[in-house]
Amino acid sequence: MRLDRRWIAAHVPHAGRMCLLDEVMNWSAERISCRSGTHRAPDHPLRSHGRLGAVCGIEYAAQAMAVHGALIGADVGGPARAGLLASVRSVRLHVTRLDDVESDLFCDAVRMAGERGMVLYEFEVRSAQQVLLHGRAAVVLDIDAGRRA
Repeated sequence: MRLDRRWIAAHVPHAGRMCLLDEVMNWSAERISCRSGTHRAPDHPLRSHGRLGAVCGIEYAAQAMAVHGALIGADVGGPARAGLLASVRSVRLHVTRLDDVESDLFCDAVRMAGERGMVLYEFEVRSAQQVLLHGRAAVVLDIDAGRRA
């Protein structure tokens, strides 16, 4: 099932231009694949000195994870659980910049493990021709729950 930018923006906390994903290409309980062309925008909110560094691909992957969480919550009839990207590990950057990648970005995230308060993902950001970056991420869930207690 493909979901557009409007659906994504309504279900994740990233607003306006910080909502970086254009489309959910497909998803399941274990994985998600998203597409984006926003890396080419001259007014990209993460650009610095006119460039979009490859490390910004982690934010694309994190947003794919947030969308995945929203989809899983909707699939089981509940709300999306608030999450915070707690750490990234084994990140490998295969390019230095994203803004000079001509084709769309494809962000894939695979849920490797999950408990009540933490989810582990492997992620990859690629273009039509190559893997641009990949790594693992830990997401802490229900970050607001402790404040309400």
